[in-house]
Amino acid sequence: MTKKILLSVFLLPAAMAFAQQYGGMWIPTELNEKEMKDMGMKISAKDIFNTQKPSIKDAVVQFNGGCTAEIISPKGLLLTNHHCGYGQIQAHSTVQNDLLSNGFWAKNPEGELPNPGVKVDFIVDIKEATDQILEGTDNLVEPELAKKISKNIEVYKNAQKIESYQSIIVKPMYYGNKYYAFTTETYKDIRLVGAPPQSIGKFGSDTDNWVWPRHTGDFSMFRIYAGKDNKPAEYSKDNVPYVPKHYLPVSIKDKTENDFTFVFGFPGKTTEYLPAVAVEKIMKDIDPARIAVRDVALKTLDEKMRVDSETRIKYASKYASVANYWKKWIGEVEGLKKSNAVEKKVMYEGSLVAKNPEIKTTLDQLNKLYNDQAPYALNNAYYTEVVRNAETLKLAGDYYDYVASVEAGRMDEKELAKLKAKVTSFYKDYSAELDAKVTAKLLALYVNKTAPQFLPVGFNKYKDENQNIPMIEEMSKNSIVTGRAQVNGAALTTDVEKSFSNQDKLVKTLKKDPIYQLYVSMKETYMKNADPQFTALQGKIDDLQKKFMAQQMATDKDRKFFPDANSTLRVTYGKVKGSTPRDAVSYGYQTHLAGVIEKYVPGDYEFDVPKKLIDLYNKKDYGSYKDKTGDVPVGFTATNHTTGGNSGSPALDANGNLVGLNFDRQWEGTMSDINYDPRFSRNIMVDTKYILFIIDKFADSKWLIDEMKVIK
Repeated sequence: MTKKILLSVFLLPAAMAFAQQYGGMWIPTELNEKEMKDMGMKISAKDIFNTQKPSIKDAVVQFNGGCTAEIISPKGLLLTNHHCGYGQIQAHSTVQNDLLSNGFWAKNPEGELPNPGVKVDFIVDIKEATDQILEGTDNLVEPELAKKISKNIEVYKNAQKIESYQSIIVKPMYYGNKYYAFTTETYKDIRLVGAPPQSIGKFGSDTDNWVWPRHTGDFSMFRIYAGKDNKPAEYSKDNVPYVPKHYLPVSIKDKTENDFTFVFGFPGKTTEYLPAVAVEKIMKDIDPARIAVRDVALKTLDEKMRVDSETRIKYASKYASVANYWKKWIGEVEGLKKSNAVEKKVMYEGSLVAKNPEIKTTLDQLNKLYNDQAPYALNNAYYTEVVRNAETLKLAGDYYDYVASVEAGRMDEKELAKLKAKVTSFYKDYSAELDAKVTAKLLALYVNKTAPQFLPVGFNKYKDENQNIPMIEEMSKNSIVTGRAQVNGAALTTDVEKSFSNQDKLVKTLKKDPIYQLYVSMKETYMKNADPQFTALQGKIDDLQKKFMAQQMATDKDRKFFPDANSTLRVTYGKVKGSTPRDAVSYGYQTHLAGVIEKYVPGDYEFDVPKKLIDLYNKKDYGSYKDKTGDVPVGFTATNHTTGGNSGSPALDANGNLVGLNFDRQWEGTMSDINYDPRFSRNIMVDTKYILFIIDKFADSKWLIDEMKVIK
């Protein structure tokens, strides 16, 4: 087997054999310019990141703390994903003016809509600060080590000279072996400019999520506004469009397979340097546990949603949220198996030990710790997923925290207002009767999959889901948590204010509540029998992982190591490419508008298509946005190494022009968070031709096109 694994790794296409063997999310101050140019890049690394003159980094922002966005005009026009701007589009929607369903396009700057609380962050500078942050820590262990590092970070930040609208963020890299300081600049007046209807922006919705071929126009448009001095300012009608140091030209040139591309953005989290034992636990234990819980929850919800339209509408968003990572984890497990991830790790570890025998001691210790932690980690996976996906238990958890705060004297008016708003919002889309069934089934799964030492006393009575259903339904009927019983003369589901009017009575009633007591028995057993052990072992694992990371970097001189993603600015690069994920299955790299029409299902919430888009297709009214096939390209795939947080990231060509908007990954390669494999790992992007086609031909918003520099 080991010879086959080596062949699969090293007999990759020559252009990416070494460059993308391990993927890469590179700090933009540390790019391998030669490697990028060997793969086809025409610009320099200084054109990408430069603090002395305008560069591409000046056009890339973190959007509202989670996604990425990019500036595409000299007037601060911002492009990101539809799903990244979804909350803002939804906030401006009403029953009478449903922007989610109808789309929105400002006809001029005066029509752009403000979004209180939304911000974008520029990265002004990046500096390594390892020596300053780790000064005086050589002989320290936890918790003194953490205290010293925290103090050093504060000293470092206070020593930096920055503007009032700038901040310093210090982040650990390589499991704490290095530290980097990011100077950020935050703009807070961000206005909605345009968004296609969700029949374009979310086309394919849940079914196509994580899937290729993809036909989703996942984009929305905003604009950054600034004070008259072009500096950050709070929202004001007197603010003016921000004038960027750099904005991205938008290319509508045809793409061909093996074209160089790079993605610039803020990837969220990866774990590329785990030992083989950790990957094996994820693949065989942790992910399957999470999948099993969500399987039960999704099937139970689906049964009701299929026969009841009110439930389908009420639970559509929640179902999609639960299904998102359920589907990702399934793909991750399959991808780890298919890419021989564990075997590759074992072989790599063997090569490290051959060069540095001390690493064997570290690996032996890690193996022991992971095996010691395994039963606690498995219980952690089942417990957290059950409590998260049985909404009634999740709600009981909020009230548990409330009771604890009240009894400790910590519940002030501000915290109480937040809780009231939270539960009011929760009850709007909650069916106590349906979730009683979900809870009953998940409890049965929990009992049957959990070792006896992790179960509350007497919990075996929940072993049979058929017996659970009437039992939990009866508890639900008599619970104030579910809102089916009253407290202070009101139900929480209909009158939160009155229910909270007498807090002493509310607390006493909660503590006697059957659902609340069910949650407490699970929570307190978990906190006593699993969580302390899991956490203590994880602390030891983290310490050893830091050592293992340092040993890898010191020993493998042939490998250039990039730090795992941690929501900081990164560059990843690759080539436009299709894939062959399974025997006799081959995917091209490009989809087209014809594919949207092929998937069209009239009236369907996932695959309906606006009439105007159908008319444009039938008339072949494509303007300059068709490619050499005569059709409008919609999406394309490449070998760029991306993850969550890269949503909305610009995909750029060899000359630094915008060619696509990153929004997803191909299902067969979702294991790339743990084990990037260039054979299967593909990121999915909306083609700029489709974006401009929708803006110009569908939305009749050519005034926005006129702002851009379009490369034809």
